Amino acid sequence: MSSLVLGFQEMKKTQLLLVGGKGLHLGELSKIQGIQVPEGFCVTTVGYQKMVESNDMYHALLDQLTTLKVQDREQVGEISRKIRESIMEAEIPSDVVKAVTHYLSQFGEEHAYAVRSSATAEDLPHASFAGQQDTYLNIIGKEAILRHISKCWASLFTDRAVIYRMQNGFDHSHVYLSVIVQKMVFPQASGILFTADPITSNRKLLSIDASFGLGEALVSGLVSADCYKVQEAEIVDKRIATKKLAIYGRKEGGTETQQIDPDQQKTQTLADEQILQLARIGRQIEAYFGSPQDIEWCLGDDTFYIVQSRPITTLYPIPEANDQENHVYVSVGHQQMMTDPMKPLGLSLFLLTTSAPMSKAGGRLFVDVTKMLASPDSRQTILDTLGQSDPLIKDALLTVIERGDFIQSFKIEQNPDKSNKGMSFWGFQEQFENDPTIVSDLIKRSQKSIEEVKYNIQTKSGSDLFDFIREDIQQLKKIIFDPQNIGVITAAMNASKWINENMNMWLGEKNVADTLTQSVANNITSEMGLALMDVADIVRPYPEVIDFLQHVKDDNFLNEMVQFEGGQETQDAIYAYLTRYGMRCSGEIDITKTRWSEKPIMLVPMILGNIKNFEPNAGKRKFEQGQQEALEKEQELLARLMQLPDGEQKAKKTKQMIDLIRNFIGYREYPKYSMMNRYFVYKQALLKEAEQLVQTKVIHEKDDIYYLTFEELHEVVRTDKLDDQIINKRKDEYKFFEKLTPPRVITSDGEIIVGQYKRENLPANALVGIPVSTGVIEGRARVILNMEDADLEDGDILVTAFTDPGWTPLFVSIKGLVTEVGGLMTHGAVIAREYGLPAVVGVEKATTLIKDGQRIRVHGTEGYIEIL
Repeated sequence: MSSLVLGFQEMKKTQLLLVGGKGLHLGELSKIQGIQVPEGFCVTTVGYQKMVESNDMYHALLDQLTTLKVQDREQVGEISRKIRESIMEAEIPSDVVKAVTHYLSQFGEEHAYAVRSSATAEDLPHASFAGQQDTYLNIIGKEAILRHISKCWASLFTDRAVIYRMQNGFDHSHVYLSVIVQKMVFPQASGILFTADPITSNRKLLSIDASFGLGEALVSGLVSADCYKVQEAEIVDKRIATKKLAIYGRKEGGTETQQIDPDQQKTQTLADEQILQLARIGRQIEAYFGSPQDIEWCLGDDTFYIVQSRPITTLYPIPEANDQENHVYVSVGHQQMMTDPMKPLGLSLFLLTTSAPMSKAGGRLFVDVTKMLASPDSRQTILDTLGQSDPLIKDALLTVIERGDFIQSFKIEQNPDKSNKGMSFWGFQEQFENDPTIVSDLIKRSQKSIEEVKYNIQTKSGSDLFDFIREDIQQLKKIIFDPQNIGVITAAMNASKWINENMNMWLGEKNVADTLTQSVANNITSEMGLALMDVADIVRPYPEVIDFLQHVKDDNFLNEMVQFEGGQETQDAIYAYLTRYGMRCSGEIDITKTRWSEKPIMLVPMILGNIKNFEPNAGKRKFEQGQQEALEKEQELLARLMQLPDGEQKAKKTKQMIDLIRNFIGYREYPKYSMMNRYFVYKQALLKEAEQLVQTKVIHEKDDIYYLTFEELHEVVRTDKLDDQIINKRKDEYKFFEKLTPPRVITSDGEIIVGQYKRENLPANALVGIPVSTGVIEGRARVILNMEDADLEDGDILVTAFTDPGWTPLFVSIKGLVTEVGGLMTHGAVIAREYGLPAVVGVEKATTLIKDGQRIRVHGTEGYIEIL
């Protein structure tokens, strides 16, 4: 058996580098019992390497190509063309010709063949490379086949293939091409079969696209295809397309496009029995490969032939479970306003901090809510709590519950306290006396605790440091899950809900609590935004400093600016701000994210924006204005209530609830601030350990520790040893995770369940979301995905994927807020209400549907956006 050419049956699983991804999968497919694969063989990458090794022109051009970047499109195109020419002009090595001739004589030289490229960087789990290289159909005769083998080799350097490799970090000189030569099937129909629905990621829903003739018409977008959906051996959906064209093979070789008879254009491509037969084949192939597959098929002489199968790379991974039971998972990122992936150190540290049952998937965390949904005692609590933070999650969970069969299999704990143990994460019911000193005492206790940690951690290093952090996290959990802590927040949230429900019922006014929560005491996050306005006030009188800040490029600016008049005052103000808030940043629940203290230059655009957009002392005026509006609203409500039957009683109860809100709701933001303070203390200590590891050459750079879990890092520090490959592997995984969109709710079947808003009487084309801060505002939409890119003007409406406390300094410059993620009690909503900004959150695809610079109207009371 020659290593130059291998028949499908001769291939081994380990031979990716010989036959490429496509070839390897065909070899595996041909070994599955009952699966029909057209016969064929592969010209291995050894043949390709033999052809290029003596091609000096090829090597010289390749050296030139490696110096270029994606942006150099013209040069990339020119050099790629020359490489293709050098390959086409090169002679195919004689032993390759001999081996190909031998296999053709076995299969029959007179047959028509498909000649297809199979690259070594193709159909991989993290990068499909689909369609990057060329395929040629209906090729007849040895000379024509050999010519098309050269064409396939040359297609490794099409512009699209070269640029795709550049974008995905693949080295051109380490990607080789194998060529598949496979007997042609002349099908009456062909298409693609996904064993998991590519739209919803539902692993139980199989999706089939089908059209007449060869599959090339479908792949190239020349024709529309029928689409059939099959779930558990039942056709659940059919869409029959109008199919005007089809591609067929010609007798003399090659292909041609033909018009389909008008009578046949709207007929179903596959009969129902054929659809179900194909679905069974798909499930068999999926079971063999052990993951959802994207399968190319064709139907000839009433037989289904499989011509390719590759893993589907776009599906969201299923959270890890230790059993085969049904599970329902809810995204933590949608609760925490950070749906980006977290690095392993960030994930593992957050897992140590929570008491909820969590799993990882795609670089994100998910809470397993199955047991809470299974028990009637806890079901309503979790639905109400999650409904407040994100109604789309609540609606998705109701969909699961209404099915009736998914969660039933769980034993329900008899003792509701036991089944809910550690679930204070989700909510807590407790009556509280309305005493504002409770909050100030909680804050003092938290501050004292943080000062102790800062002092005690200084003497810790090595294994002692890891033990200290583990123990201190237990202390942090005691503070976060302290019944008094949670009771204060819950009391304020319940009072807010009570006000909204009763004022709507008694006075016919919606979302009244939004105005009453403006400028409350002790809101550390909203104070942070106003404090940056005060920093701007200090800088404002000094034009030299302002000019200097407009041109700064690195973090040394704090030392450089003291040479200017006002530079020392500015430096002092920024340092004072960082002392109080420097542990914050966007995406802050991931300890690996860069904090403002680590990169103070991140604050400069916001300080300059505040100078541009506001008059002196605007922060103080903004706060006082909010207080005044809240007070006036309170007086107005109480006066109107006194006019009603039982008015005195209603006004008295309402006043109690308003006082609860004013005294307690600001504290809602404090526990997270306290947690981030501790996280930053831990981070600084861990980075000192990282410095040691760099010095001993265990890691290359300090940031490498972010790609290890807390436990793994402890082991590396203890042993001074690390497998080099782990960091690179994790970096690649993280890049892959960044491309994924996390679902709000996913099941253990991998089904993504999408919630819906139930709304009526909205304008046509309205973008629907959750009303979280009352009022209507028109303005210019600023679509901002990274906080550092913000260039806001007074009156702009911020449109973004999500906001966490790190975004708050931008809120002072805007007039309204639209986010893709969020709910009534998430950070963006709380701060929007406190600043009096109309806000709608949870607007699906807001950052793509709304274009930067468009004029929009935000209906914060009704919960929708109009693009004007």
